[in-house]
Amino acid sequence: MATGINPWKRRLAAPVVALLLASGVGLLGATPALANNSGPAAFTDGDERRTSTPAEKGKSDRYLVRLAEPPVAAYSGGVDALPATRPKAGERLAAQSDAARRYRDHLAATRSAVLSTMDARADQTYTTAFNGFSASLSPAQVAALRADQRVAAVTEQRTVEAHSTTPTSAWRQPSTSTWGQRPTGRAGSAVLRDTVGATTGRPGQAPVALAAPGTGAGVVIGVIDSGIWPESASFARTMSAPPGWQGTCQTGNQFPASACNGKILGARHFATDYLARYGTLPTNEVLSARDMLGHGSHTASTAAGVPVSNTVVDGRDLGPIAGVAPDAHIAVYKALWDGTGTDADIIAAIDAAVADGVQVINYSVGYTGGDFVPNDAIGNAFLNAYLAGVFVAASAGNDGKSGTISNTYPWVTTVGAAISNANEATIALGGGASIVGTSVDSLPSGSRSLVYAGQASTDGTTSCQPGSLDATKVQGKVVACNYSDKFAAVDEVRAKGGAAVILFGDVEVKRINNLYGFPTVTLWTRQQAGPLLTHLQRRPTTGTVTLSTGGNGSSLPGVPSVVNFSSWGPDQVHTGLQKPDLAARGTDVVAAVAPPGNNNRNFDVYSGTSMAAPHVAGMAAILKGLHANWSPGTIASALRTTATDTVGTSSPLKQGSGMPDPTRANDPGLAVVPSATELTAFRDAATPDGKELNLPSIALREYDGTNTVTVNRRFTNVGSTQETYQASVSGLTGMSVTMNPSSFTVSPGNSVTVAITVNRGSAPFDRYAAGAITWASPTHSVRMTVSTRPWGFNPRTDDDSDSLAQFGWHGSFGEKLFQPGFTGSVTTRTTGYRAVSWSSASLSTAYPSTFFDSQGDNIRSHSITVPTGSAGLVVQTTSTGAANLDLYVYRNGRLISHSLDYWSSNERSVLYLPEAGAYTAYVHAQRGATAGGTANYQFAATVLARNGSYTGATVQLTDAGGTPTTSFTRGNYYTVRLTPTGTLPNVEHWAYTEFTTGGKVVSGPLISSR
Repeated sequence: MATGINPWKRRLAAPVVALLLASGVGLLGATPALANNSGPAAFTDGDERRTSTPAEKGKSDRYLVRLAEPPVAAYSGGVDALPATRPKAGERLAAQSDAARRYRDHLAATRSAVLSTMDARADQTYTTAFNGFSASLSPAQVAALRADQRVAAVTEQRTVEAHSTTPTSAWRQPSTSTWGQRPTGRAGSAVLRDTVGATTGRPGQAPVALAAPGTGAGVVIGVIDSGIWPESASFARTMSAPPGWQGTCQTGNQFPASACNGKILGARHFATDYLARYGTLPTNEVLSARDMLGHGSHTASTAAGVPVSNTVVDGRDLGPIAGVAPDAHIAVYKALWDGTGTDADIIAAIDAAVADGVQVINYSVGYTGGDFVPNDAIGNAFLNAYLAGVFVAASAGNDGKSGTISNTYPWVTTVGAAISNANEATIALGGGASIVGTSVDSLPSGSRSLVYAGQASTDGTTSCQPGSLDATKVQGKVVACNYSDKFAAVDEVRAKGGAAVILFGDVEVKRINNLYGFPTVTLWTRQQAGPLLTHLQRRPTTGTVTLSTGGNGSSLPGVPSVVNFSSWGPDQVHTGLQKPDLAARGTDVVAAVAPPGNNNRNFDVYSGTSMAAPHVAGMAAILKGLHANWSPGTIASALRTTATDTVGTSSPLKQGSGMPDPTRANDPGLAVVPSATELTAFRDAATPDGKELNLPSIALREYDGTNTVTVNRRFTNVGSTQETYQASVSGLTGMSVTMNPSSFTVSPGNSVTVAITVNRGSAPFDRYAAGAITWASPTHSVRMTVSTRPWGFNPRTDDDSDSLAQFGWHGSFGEKLFQPGFTGSVTTRTTGYRAVSWSSASLSTAYPSTFFDSQGDNIRSHSITVPTGSAGLVVQTTSTGAANLDLYVYRNGRLISHSLDYWSSNERSVLYLPEAGAYTAYVHAQRGATAGGTANYQFAATVLARNGSYTGATVQLTDAGGTPTTSFTRGNYYTVRLTPTGTLPNVEHWAYTEFTTGGKVVSGPLISSR
């Protein structure tokens, strides 16, 4: 987002209970378990001072300045007469010690000198986890600061957002709360539907037990989020402060000192830079740690909520829940305002959390679209938190695309979202067909009449928008809605007397269940929606349906599986890091929320990577409670090397190391942990890579596949006995991986370094190969995931699965601009041009508009055989008619590629180096010219053999300046141009090219003559 205003729409409802806040008495009746005051301790420097500073909305001249000296958490000595303040391994940061105070004074003196030189004033200062300040600066001041040797970096402030999956307008009814009339929210605010709770099972069923060897007792989890709803039953426990706690309970608007009962150990709020940027808070917010949205309460209770025997929502008992680490303490750091914050306030929260003494931080926040710069200011603060012994779990993001990962720092455990309970529901259609979707609502029993919104609306629309349905046509029926706003659709059916709703669409959407309080089943994919529309069109007035809870598992690959909204790797800024690190439950989680932002609900169902991260934060708290001397790196390694694959993918790009389990992680055998020196060097590198970091994974993106790569990993025995480990390799088809030594014996506390050499072998260039290396002893199994992509001619910052990938594999008009991944002399060959052979075909357009259904209407299939050794498959359609044709290509029942140009029948799907086998191409008339008519089109499937010999063509290579060349320099741009040796027939032709360097063949692009 360009601004800090959340684009979602939200309405507030009255809280369910009146709070006696004026008297300072909380509803829990708990006496504060520790001393409190009205503001944060002065030594954190991250306090709230400017609650009413006017500012231009969206002011963009605000900067973060990081000074060169390390902050208190990372200072290891070097300044005369000032001893080190960074804690030793296994110790806590002594943030209030005399040494810390003296060093903080030194940092303050340097900061003052820098500010004085620039004639600038700091709005917010940091010294514990970040050494620097935020300020409004002129261009001249920025330039001067960047030239100052006392300054490490000057960056423009950025906004961050809670990682919510579904921006919705779920709760629309404004009402009066006990605090007076609460407005409907500033324009663009929203309820967040992204994070739900802890260890529940399907709503209405027994919870899924999380086998854990501990409960997190004595450990403090800091939650940087939208605040907390202290009256929730998930936080209703009076507890004593654990040793080492140095924080406070900052009172504020509607947040009395009694809100901190020991379970909620401390609370702070941070809005200095938000207010400086926007001038005021969103109208639905309050200046305190109180959560008005629900997101922060949800993440906190997911990580560490106390057991709640029953969670009643809208009269329905969703069963018992508990946080992953139910005996851990929660420290609240509110830095999100209606779901949005600034990095300057986030850093203030990190600074305070580390100074307060938290041992784990949950950060379900990130940048829209993922990280695009390495080692930003937030990343620097988290590094210093790590060096101070604080484990950080962070959400991967909900963009649902490759290359959109957030929080890609190697010292942070980045968590993707997985489905761990399918929550399926079955739609049994009259006539015997069934479709499996999902639901978390109670469903009606027995057969009901089924009606399509298009048949029941007053204006012919199909989306069930408010006022669109004819009550006489939907009364008592199940209504199928091709929705645009799912909450509006459900409300309309409910208002018009319908019995239930089936929500579907013509595109795949994020698999997010919401609790509507009305019988609702949702379909998420084209494969689900198509058969439903086929049934509705064939039976417009006679359709019947039976809805039931449960299904046959066909709505997803299995459980657990990575959910489709979870952002996956690789990240945009590092070629040698695996992100995400782990996957954890992130869908249909029941946890505590804030009633004002959730239709008076105390609990609700959220989904998102926001919900996955606190599961891992809770696991880290469990391990920290059991192993007080384990570093954050040891905890991260234990969770990752003992994780297991999800169902449907073993790719580290999507699942990271897999699904963690604290029981297995409690005794990992070996740990793979980077040193502080390694991490600091990574932070300071201009273009950090990461492949040499001592992490429990190996990622080699865009490496030179014409040469071998060797990386080292250091294994430390964290067990209690000497053991011998033997290495084995799984997956990594076509790659050669060797270890030296391949077997080693290591005693407790000692380490062994292994050299791991990766050779491309027969694996294709420019494609990912993934697998794992496992070191096994008689009692332990230590798995390290590996992903490689040898760079031939096509570097990519994302994976090879998106629909635009085809454009990286081919050129047109006889040439292709490309970048080689190797340096050296080359020879080039081509298959020459193969003509595209078109055939005439037609299909019946039984209906004017349909969704894709391979067994449905308006469709025709074409069988294609791809032999072994094929370089490319080009599938195309064209038509001069009025129908809008789409193209789908399947192999073994799985969608491989599609071309869905809007209002066009000129579709093309290009598969590069396709697997051999039988393919089926479906041509679908998404819209026909007329119902019951015929669509005529041309179809072509062109297969290119790697060793084929077609119409002759000469090859010329030129550099970026157009000069002919026979050698490449890695990363430079070159053009390969094919010139036919004769006149080509007047049809499109395709050719394949490849390069040879040092005796190794590198596959090159497909090239079209047009």
